[in-house]
Amino acid sequence: MLTVNNLTIHFGGRTLFDNVSFAVKDKDRIGLVGRNGNGKSTLLKIICGLQESSKGSVGVPNNYEIGYLPQDGGANSEISVFEETASAMKEIKDLEERIEKINQELTERTDYETDSYMKLIEELTDSHERFEVLGGGASEAEVEKILLGLGFDRNEFSKKVNEFSGGWQMRIELAKILLRKPNVVLLDEPTNHLDIESIFWLENFLKEYYGAILIVSHDKRFLDIVTNRTMEISLGKIYDGKYPYTAFMENRAMQRDLQIASAKNQQKKKEQMERFVERFKSKATFASRAQSKQKMIDKMEVIEVEDEDISAMKFRFPESPRSGKVVIESKNLTKSYDGKKIVLKGIDFALDRGEKVAFVGKNGEGKSTFSKIIAGQESYDGEIAFGANLSLGYYAQHQAHLLQDNLTVFDIINNAAQNEMRSQIRSLLGAFLFSGDDVYKKVSVLSGGEKSRLSLAKLLLEPVNLLVMDEPTNHLDMIAKEVLKNALREYTGAMIVVSHDRDFLEGLTTRTIEFKGGYTKEYPGDIREFLEHQKMEALHELDINIK
Repeated sequence: MLTVNNLTIHFGGRTLFDNVSFAVKDKDRIGLVGRNGNGKSTLLKIICGLQESSKGSVGVPNNYEIGYLPQDGGANSEISVFEETASAMKEIKDLEERIEKINQELTERTDYETDSYMKLIEELTDSHERFEVLGGGASEAEVEKILLGLGFDRNEFSKKVNEFSGGWQMRIELAKILLRKPNVVLLDEPTNHLDIESIFWLENFLKEYYGAILIVSHDKRFLDIVTNRTMEISLGKIYDGKYPYTAFMENRAMQRDLQIASAKNQQKKKEQMERFVERFKSKATFASRAQSKQKMIDKMEVIEVEDEDISAMKFRFPESPRSGKVVIESKNLTKSYDGKKIVLKGIDFALDRGEKVAFVGKNGEGKSTFSKIIAGQESYDGEIAFGANLSLGYYAQHQAHLLQDNLTVFDIINNAAQNEMRSQIRSLLGAFLFSGDDVYKKVSVLSGGEKSRLSLAKLLLEPVNLLVMDEPTNHLDMIAKEVLKNALREYTGAMIVVSHDRDFLEGLTTRTIEFKGGYTKEYPGDIREFLEHQKMEALHELDINIK
């Protein structure tokens, strides 16, 4: 069992945690949640020894292994995907060699009653158990199963790791962690780099995982499916409950309501007693009762209501300039790289004024590529026509990475603002929770969520009638995602949104476009209707195969 003991963390002039303690038990599935910048990623780094705390300690048992997947930074090598992933199975090979060596030694020894002989027997038993946990008898099959589950095709197993994008390299790193089967797995926003199909697979894998899991995530549905315990970091404290995310938040709200009601009742009772004391303390016949009431007041333990972090972005997209009826239309659009890899094959697509469409599908199927083409960031073959009076706003998948690290928050917005907007910079930044000295922070010290908020603020500097947003919810906390979703609902222009976040997409769009095998297929309705259709298709395929 891993323990965190009286942990205090000071960072950037703030206290992230103050004297926090908790334990991670063997089968715990913990969702670690809280606002951006509250220290979730910092806590994971301290647990796995990459960062030191200001005070306190982390207790790790002997032979206890921790697996850690950060938000950014995956495997990057010149060996094949399969070889890189299989390198995580080194422990299996070491165990095989050790088991063979112990067996050989046991056959040669005759001191059956000695302590050293019994220790060898115990080590052999432990080694066999660990070998079985790691799936030692079928290690290559296990590598293949996990790579396929995380979205790789078999024909990609032989490709070099450095031929893949950062998101796919993160999947390889995740595969290696899952293969090592550490006692506890620390995952920092694992779904940011996964498509919906891979998220489904990971959900099922983690539910059956033999060890403990501690996940930082802002994906409500993922947390509800995977976790059985939630820890919320809020205003320097950790609130711990044995529920998945939604049930935990409902329980927290109910407990807070009870606290508020109890505090009000206590205050009312106290005021009544104080009035009695004030009225009768000078009257001889009631003096003893008044003194008794005063003692009760003095001994009363004040019911404290937990502080609540209710800060949230406040914004609306500017009114969209009126565009032509058809905002964008492509005909027979094709995209290939080096004339070999064809990503898009003859795409016909049209978007009307005010229409909101979701692009979905596995990673690498062309969603982001088509978004970049529409935004003028990629070349293509075929035809694409833009409607009259088009003004386009584009939020790239890695928009936060495009910000210059050496600039301040204020510099980023000031440099992008037109003359008439410069007088409103402070107000705009305040709406995105950058106030006071926060506006002079360098981009390099911002959390992932803070960078995402800054990128969204940049997007508001000019009114547009077509928004193209590629994974806009990555790194945003629950409240920020809900604010963004509401703002997009009220946005009057046309919109294309690429996302794997099922909760975010639900009720946001009226049409869903699936990208698969270079082609697109259109479905009416939002993501819920699309997923229901996918389940029906899968059942239909199963029915055909059975017959």
